Amino acid sequence: MATFLYRLGRTAFRRRGYVALLWLAVLAAVGLGALRAPGAADEEFSTPGIESQKAFDLMQERFPGAAADGATARVVFVAPHGERVTATGHRKAIEETVTALGDGAQVAGVTDPFTANAVSKDGTTAYATVTYKVKSSEIGDTARTALDDAVDRARDTGLTVETGGSAMDSGGGPGGVAEVVGIAVAAVVLLATFGSLAAAGLPLLTAILGVGISMFTITVLSDSLGLSTSTGTLAMMLGLAVGIDYALFVVSRYREERAGGRAPEEAAGLAVGTAGSAVVFAGLTVVIALAGLAVVGIPMLTKMGLTAAGAVVVAVLIALTAVPALLGFWPNAVLAGAARRGEGGHRRFRFRFRFRLRSEKPTTQHGNGNGAGDGAGNDPHDGRDNLGTRWARLVLRRPVPVLLLAVLGLGALAVPMTQLQLGMPGDEAKSTSTTERRAYDDLAEGFGPGFNGPLTIVVDAKGAGDAKAAVGTISERIAGTTGVVSVSQAHFNKAGDTAVFTATPSTSPTDDRTKTLVKAIRGERPAVESAAGASYEVTGTTALNIDVAQKVQSALVPYLVTVVGLAVVLLLVVFRSLLVPLKAALGFLLSVLAALGAVVLVFQQGHAAGLFGVAQTGPIMSLMPIFLVGIIFGLAMDYEVFLVSRMREAYVHGEPAKEAVVSGFRHSARVVVAAALIMIAVFAGFIGESESMIKMIGFGMATAVLLDAFVVRMAIVPAVLALLGDRAWRLPKWLDRLLPRVDIEGEALTRNTATDRAGVTVTDPDPAPDEPVEAHL
Repeated sequence: MATFLYRLGRTAFRRRGYVALLWLAVLAAVGLGALRAPGAADEEFSTPGIESQKAFDLMQERFPGAAADGATARVVFVAPHGERVTATGHRKAIEETVTALGDGAQVAGVTDPFTANAVSKDGTTAYATVTYKVKSSEIGDTARTALDDAVDRARDTGLTVETGGSAMDSGGGPGGVAEVVGIAVAAVVLLATFGSLAAAGLPLLTAILGVGISMFTITVLSDSLGLSTSTGTLAMMLGLAVGIDYALFVVSRYREERAGGRAPEEAAGLAVGTAGSAVVFAGLTVVIALAGLAVVGIPMLTKMGLTAAGAVVVAVLIALTAVPALLGFWPNAVLAGAARRGEGGHRRFRFRFRFRLRSEKPTTQHGNGNGAGDGAGNDPHDGRDNLGTRWARLVLRRPVPVLLLAVLGLGALAVPMTQLQLGMPGDEAKSTSTTERRAYDDLAEGFGPGFNGPLTIVVDAKGAGDAKAAVGTISERIAGTTGVVSVSQAHFNKAGDTAVFTATPSTSPTDDRTKTLVKAIRGERPAVESAAGASYEVTGTTALNIDVAQKVQSALVPYLVTVVGLAVVLLLVVFRSLLVPLKAALGFLLSVLAALGAVVLVFQQGHAAGLFGVAQTGPIMSLMPIFLVGIIFGLAMDYEVFLVSRMREAYVHGEPAKEAVVSGFRHSARVVVAAALIMIAVFAGFIGESESMIKMIGFGMATAVLLDAFVVRMAIVPAVLALLGDRAWRLPKWLDRLLPRVDIEGEALTRNTATDRAGVTVTDPDPAPDEPVEAHL
């Protein structure tokens, strides 16, 4: 593979004009297609195989047209302390508000609380439900303004008025702000890493190109493949992140090869042949993790994973072709930062850097660990110590204390994960500064905590002798279940064979006792159905959230086994080692469990919640563990491949096992740290959002990257490799014969180029021989 990628990199460098035009043509084609493509629909959340979904499907079948997907707004009225909403003045104000709420082209209807039994028993609270003809994302500004004006007029009468419901969801989210912040932070980190505008700008440019192509392609395919507006969110986030990372690694290796005396085209070929090989396998691990989301069995999650995997593939292809092509246009510009850092002075370095490029001959011997070069123009003992090498040597001197401290620290942080509670936080998780949260609290106080999460009971009385009697029996038995406050009157379909009624729990939707109640109602089903002669199922938002949480929790272990197992096999091929892939997998599990533990500490148990702006603690979003495992696994394997592949490269080229660890840190630590900082900054930007779920995702991702990059990869990896020594790179002979050889470290490539170039002076063929490298900026 290294030889093929070497040739690909040189070809892209030489044919840079054609390569650039090809990618621009692809961007233009999918961009024009996206402009003409029909808009993506808002996909309904569907989870096949769970009871609440089956009940919902039955409702749609038996009540055609009744399961409208229009948005609703619930306007809650609370009388001043000591008064009632039924008082003449307050009642008149509420009725006038209901009339005003009914005006508008998009409003389908409004319920009057005094005729719809929507007044609390103590008379202090009432609510009106506004039903719209369109989805929340389609509600116009005029309709929203009319709602706000009606509420403001009601407040002027002395009533406390708050609004909740799906109509309050604008369908926005971060709206691209996080991506802009991420690019800005990435630019600062890249500039600090490389010290060159060109070297910092190239990864950003290619990452934006890849994200543009990916998002336009998703838009083009959205109608035919049923992709929703939210499907591309993960693709955009990961496409930007890995796009920057992959280009960063190739550019870094190109600079290293140029500093070692390589001509531009040769350096581009070697960068793609070596770092590009790592990019390919790192990309494959991310694709495996994302495609593995299909194991969960949630269609929306599967689509998000596959589209994000496609964005990663685009990022890999761009890193292998567009990056060397752009280096061909400006072969010296990306070296300017290295010039300024090189020898401690501007004038001094201009002389020394030109001298190295023109006068030094590359080492032609194959490295043997005794001071010989590695055949790529890089003497392993020639590089000056940097922070990475000093840290590596510190760990190598004290591997046991470092390993124990890191493992015990991550283990302690992972302990709260054993108390993980999954759910789907709603308005109760929002800040008390929002009207949705205040409406939720007012309804809970006036009608009981279970009012915000009623259970929907769907009775299938088809075949029953007396459908009404059967429904009455089921309703009576469920009403007598401990934990049920009340049941509503049953509503029959036109055929009279199916009925729907609600059961209000005594506890809130996220309370564990509500979960127990749902299990109890379902558990007594055989006896109830036998007595009634009809069957029933439990659904509704609360039951759906409970079922989804259970489905995700049961799928987590199979998902981990599938993804980690496939990745271990892939890493076996990459590193030709049995212990290194196992160490990588165990290290990832430590970091992701510790990150989940941190999420539980803050968002479920409330420790340091105020520091992160968490207004209300509660269950962890059901999809959070799957997202965290999938995304962080891919990124963690990125760091593992890029860091450890340089160690294996040094070891294969003859360095002792411990010195190979130091060499790996010398060449890769700074770049891996830069990549991790970019990720952390991008994800941490989401913590500032008002939505609790967005905060949770941002905090979890940032924490996981922080722990994996700086604790696992920078501490546990070198400590374990130091303890294993040569055993880390051994592979049973029978397994070695079975595994294909991909030569990610470029051993054959280095040997061939060293033979071809033996005794030849390396020169820079580019013009402007007297011009300092910085001048190309």
